[in-house]
Order: sequence, then C-alpha cells, then structure tokens
Amino acid sequence: MKARPVLCALLSALLFGVSTPAAKALLGTTEPAMLAGLLYCGAGLGAAAFRRLLRVLPAERSLQQAMLSRSDLPWLAGAIIAGGVVGPLLLMMGLSRTEAGTASLMLTLEGVATALMAWFIFHESFDRRIAVGMACLVAGAAVLSWSGRPTLSSLLGPLAIVGACVA
Repeated sequence: MKARPVLCALLSALLFGVSTPAAKALLGTTEPAMLAGLLYCGAGLGAAAFRRLLRVLPAERSLQQAMLSRSDLPWLAGAIIAGGVVGPLLLMMGLSRTEAGTASLMLTLEGVATALMAWFIFHESFDRRIAVGMACLVAGAAVLSWSGRPTLSSLLGPLAIVGACVA
C-alpha cells in the first residue's frame, strides 16, 4: 500500500471532521449564506493550491485527464448547483439551528444518500450487507443525535442537514 494516498485520505478526513465545529464557531459572527460562500471560496483556493503543488511533483505529470463532452455539461451543472450552492447553504442553515456534535453525527447520512443515489440513479449493485450497513448508519445517527421531544422548530436544523447530505 502506498503511503501518499493513505496520508491524503487521512488529512481529508481530519479536515472534514474539523470543519463542522469550526463552522459552528464562525456562525456566531457570520450569516449562514455568507459563511457557506466563504468556506467554499476557501476550499476552491485550497484545491487550486494543492493542484498547483501536485503539478510540480513527478508522479502527477504522467496522469491524463478525460475531456468533458457536451453531454456531460448538464451533469456538471447539476453537481455544481447541488454540491456547491444548495448543499453548503442547507448545511450552514442547519448548523445554525443544531448543535455541532449532533450535526457532525448527522453528516454520516451523506454516505447513505450517496449509496442510495448510486443504487437508484446509476443502478449500482446493492445487496443485503450494504442495506444493513446503511440502516445501521441511519439508526446510529438518529440515536446519537436524539435530543428529546421533537418540535417543528427543533426539526428544521436537522432536516436542513439531511438536505445538505442529499445535495
């Protein structure tokens, strides 16, 4: 196993884990929509810097990237709108109404949403083991994030986070 991909995956997981509590701390001074835009602008700048860094490394020079075709543009536009606009806005709005720990636990539902989309939209294989794993993720997120008797106002934040996971 190569160390570089493992280190990149671990760094990615660490940054993802830190992002929710950090965003929650910033929400006290910044509006949710502004913070979502700033976070994604920062992510874009970070990705651009990382990409620039990879270009100077010898291993990256040999990789070829596939060109986008005209038929890919609607999918790309949908991914940009859902993942780059709607998802971050819903996450910040949900985080403003939900505790950071609860929101972090609920973000495990992103894996469930991704797996369900892969199954229903792209007809990926889906067996009983995957279904049980997804059910355990949903049950675990529900049990660990439960905070008493639900009311309409207390459900808006978690529902926004679930919407962000789907987006």
